[in-house]
Order: sequence, then structure tokens, then C-alpha cells
Amino acid sequence: MPIAIAATAILSCTLFSPAQRPPGQEPRRADQQRRLPVLDGLEVRRDVEYGRGGGKPLLLDMFWPKEKASGPRPAVIFIHGGGWRAGSKSPTTPTVIELARRGFVSLTIDYRLVPEVRFPGMVEDCKCAVRWLRAHAKEYGVDLNRIGVWGTSAGGHLAAMLGSSGGAKDLEGSGGWEGQSSRVQAVVSCFGPTNMATILPQRGPQGRPNAEQGLLGGAPGTLRDLAAKASPVTYVSADDPPFLFLHGADDRLVPPAQSEEMHELLRKTGVPSEIKVFPGVGHSLNQDGRRMAVEFFERVLKP
Repeated sequence: MPIAIAATAILSCTLFSPAQRPPGQEPRRADQQRRLPVLDGLEVRRDVEYGRGGGKPLLLDMFWPKEKASGPRPAVIFIHGGGWRAGSKSPTTPTVIELARRGFVSLTIDYRLVPEVRFPGMVEDCKCAVRWLRAHAKEYGVDLNRIGVWGTSAGGHLAAMLGSSGGAKDLEGSGGWEGQSSRVQAVVSCFGPTNMATILPQRGPQGRPNAEQGLLGGAPGTLRDLAAKASPVTYVSADDPPFLFLHGADDRLVPPAQSEEMHELLRKTGVPSEIKVFPGVGHSLNQDGRRMAVEFFERVLKP
């Protein structure tokens, strides 16, 4: 089934903050509103509190088919990009809705941003969302053993962190639902950083560590231990879930070598991993990438 998304609706979440965004790349709210997906046939829950971060509520939106299922549904959580300092769960990306139409409980979450919080605060929030989902699996008809995550740009980094750091207790935080596991069973990382130690050399002389410096509170080269702790490659182990990496060959913000590096490490460790690098694509996800993400989750998470 083709994904019902206009070919021109390119999902792009850069590593620029709004103040740093290059001329001509300002967000177009009116265009976003025109692209809002139709929600007919779906149950919708918006602004559900899934935990607390810094004393403030953390919110998510949920979508799933109104049609009664024969058993618990798999679930997929979307993590937005924006350089860890911008972005939100709204407006809902069409792929989130497409997953709901395919029979998933599909979620999109907010998390704390720079400068309100530095690493690992945003990782703790994303892990809290997984724990909340498991704690409420029966209420929403979710199979707690079939939970996937995906994200773009900074969200791709956070999705990869959730996939590889399932056993890292010092990244769990205290947002709520501490009795539940934050492990996931499938990951799609779209043009996200995976290694803070190599991204700047791979980016080349034109690259500056603006976003990474905001995430860490300093340049990666001067905070090497923290940079390693913030890198998904650090936690790769044989019990990691299957991964899919999607990346544009012409991405100058997060070079495709970042996805290739973690993909190769996962494969050497024995973890199923796939990668697709799209010629002529920059820091964005094209229609083929969206289709591959949906097909990956259907293949990995559905019985």
C-alpha cells in the first residue's frame, strides 16, 4: 500500500536552531497546516502527560485505528528533530498517521530542549515515554513486547540512543514509571548523529559544533567522556534490537558516515542492521525513506 503523502511534503529537521536557520529555510506554518493529515477512522489522544521533567509535564499525542483489533497492537514512538533545542510533537508528521492506519499505536512526543536541559535530560525523557507506554499497555491495547522508536536528525540520535542503551541505568532518569523497562524492539534512525567524537571531522572544515556544543554544554573535543556517553555507538551490544538507518548522501549537517559507522558496528556485533543512503538527498527524509521506515516496522514488529 503506498503511503498517502504528497511527494512534495519532505520531512526535514535540521541541526540549526531557529536563530541559526539559514535564509530561505524559515518554517512555513501555513504550509504545515495545509499538510495536516486526515484523521478519519483513528482514535486520537492529544497532550497526554507521560512523565515529569524538571518539574514540568512531558506530553505526547497518540493515534490508533478505531477498528477493534484481534489482539494487542505493536506501537511506534516518533522523536522529532531540531538540534536538541527546537521542534515539537506538533504538527503531526504524515508518517505517524500512516503507521496508525497500518494498525500500530503511533505516538509522537515532546521532550526537554537545550538550554533548559543538557544531555542526558532529553534521553531520560524519551526513555520515560517508553516506560509510560509499557505501564499503560493494557489500557491502550499495546503489545509491550513490540515497541519501536524512530526519529529524524536529533530525534534520530535519540532513537538510536534508546536502541543501544537499553541496559544503561544511569540514563533512565526519574520522570516516572521506574518499574518499567525502557528497552525497545526496533529502531529507525534518520540522519541522526551516532558518534560525537567523529562527527566534526566527518563534517569537514565548513562544520561547526553548534548543536553538539549545546547538547553537551561544551565542545565535544573538550568533554570527551561526556561526548562518549552521549554517543549511541558507545552502548552497542549483542542484545540490541534491529536497526534501520536512512540518510541522504548529500547531507552536510550530519554526514552519512555517522549512520554507516553505527551500522557497521552493529553488524559486527551480530545485531540485524540495514542502511539506505539516498543519492541527491540532503538533511531530509524523502518519500522512499518514509516508505522504507513503515515497511521496516511492519516486518519487524508485526507477527
